[in-house]
This record gives sequence, C-alpha cells and structure tokens, in this order.
Amino acid sequence: MDLQALSDQFLEFHPNHGTNIILDQSGTQATRVESFANGVCFSKRPLKPGQIFLIEIEEKELGWCGHLRVGLTAWDPDSLAVVPEYSIPDLMELGDSWVFAITRNHNKVLEEPEVRHAGRRLGRGEEEDGVQGEEGGGNTKPETFFTDSHLYIDSIRIPRDKLAGRSRPGRFSHILDDLYKSNALPPTARRSRIGVLYVPQSRDTADMHIVINGEDMGASAKGLPSSRPLYAVVDVFAATKTVRIVQVEYGFSSLQTLCRQAIQKHIVHRTAIDWLQLPAALKHYCKYE
Repeated sequence: MDLQALSDQFLEFHPNHGTNIILDQSGTQATRVESFANGVCFSKRPLKPGQIFLIEIEEKELGWCGHLRVGLTAWDPDSLAVVPEYSIPDLMELGDSWVFAITRNHNKVLEEPEVRHAGRRLGRGEEEDGVQGEEGGGNTKPETFFTDSHLYIDSIRIPRDKLAGRSRPGRFSHILDDLYKSNALPPTARRSRIGVLYVPQSRDTADMHIVINGEDMGASAKGLPSSRPLYAVVDVFAATKTVRIVQVEYGFSSLQTLCRQAIQKHIVHRTAIDWLQLPAALKHYCKYE
C-alpha cells in the first residue's frame, strides 16, 4: 500500500446526503436531525486500496431500534439525483453497493462451514441482539489499552493509534481499570469507532472489511470491483444520531502522537494521567483518543 498517497488525504463527507442529515462546517461530522431514516452519507472522494474510512459515534438517540450501517458503493454520489432513504435495502437494491448493519453483538463474519448462516445474518444485518444493553457484551476478545502499533489485514497495514474508541473513566476506574484497558466498548455505544475499507485480492477484485474498535470483523463482502471507484457509505440510522470522521495517520506519527505514546508508556493506568502536571486538553487527548 502506498502510504505516502494516503498520508495527506483529509477525509470528509460528500455534500450529497440524506435529507435528514446536516454536516458541520468541516464536513467531518454528520447529524441526523429528524426521524430515524434519510441519514445516508458518503465519503467525499473514493477510497484508495487499504484506506480506512473511520467514524466515531458521538451521539445516540433513544427510542429507536437499529443502529449504524456502513459499507461501500460503486455509485458516484454526484450521480444520485435522490439519495435513497435507507442503505438497507434501498441503496443495496440499486446494485453495486455492499452495506453492513452494525449490531450490539455478532458483527464478526463467521468462517466456513457456518458461512451460509453468516450470509443470511450479516449480509442483510437486520437481526438485533436484545439481550444485552449498551454497556455489556460487544467484542469479547481482550485488547490492551497500549496495543500493537498496527492492525494487519492481508497485505494492508493500518496504524492502530486511532482505531479504538475509549469509554470515559468513571468514579471507580482506579479499581476497575482493567475494564477500561480492554476493548470493552460495545460496537453501538457512544465513542465506539467503526471503519470500512477494501482489501485487494486480485487485479480487479477486493474484499470489504469492517473494523470495530481496532478489531477486524473479517471479509463481510467479497468480489468487489476494485477497478471502479469505491465510496464509503455511512447510514446514520435509528439509534445513532451523530458520527464524526476520525483522521488516520498512515505516514510518520505526528509529534502530538509521539508525545502521547511516551506519556502512556510510563503510567500505571489511564486515570493516572489526571495526576500529571499537564494541560487539561493534553490529558483528555491521552486518555480518550
């Protein structure tokens, strides 16, 4: 992957989006202001091979069933006279679109021999897990707060630094800090980070991968036409109200990132950052980003 080609690309949402979406001035925050639908957004430009389109859930809206949907489309958003009301099934029924509904659990693609069941469950993504709430369940594979520097998906190498969202330490975090060090945020919770990318498999085909809080969910769609421009799809649907694009650094780490890593390496646990003689903004950056 050509890291230099990715390092200076600032990602934004496309100005053509669902009728209930409002973008902020930077074009990196999308809010659904009415109803639970008409929240489909696209990346402003096609993604490059291996480039992750990463968003963080900033605000939820209680009272709706269903959550964020993400994926890829070969449709140029400029060519859509009317943005579909829903990504699933409306956009998918237009063809050349691959969208995955994020649920509280069971987002990971199952390998053979269970792939037939996985295709039914994950391809449409309509089944919800109603047993566990926002603060329970989610990804069960433990991930340390200070983890490996990169996530590898086939030949793709993605810096982990921004991939995992972090809950806010609570009153008893000094006792339960292992919970906050682990990758414990449920996929649909506030501050959860979800990304989509495509991974080349041959000259003209690719697999779509979803990454949730730093963990690859597997190839949720295969055989995508990588010879065509592929745009990210983010459907700010139902219980998800506001999302924000997180910019990923592919080249050399910034001085800010290097300082944060140095601070994190020398503390006992995350809440210990509060004891340091540092500006409040830097403490916040070290704990949550």
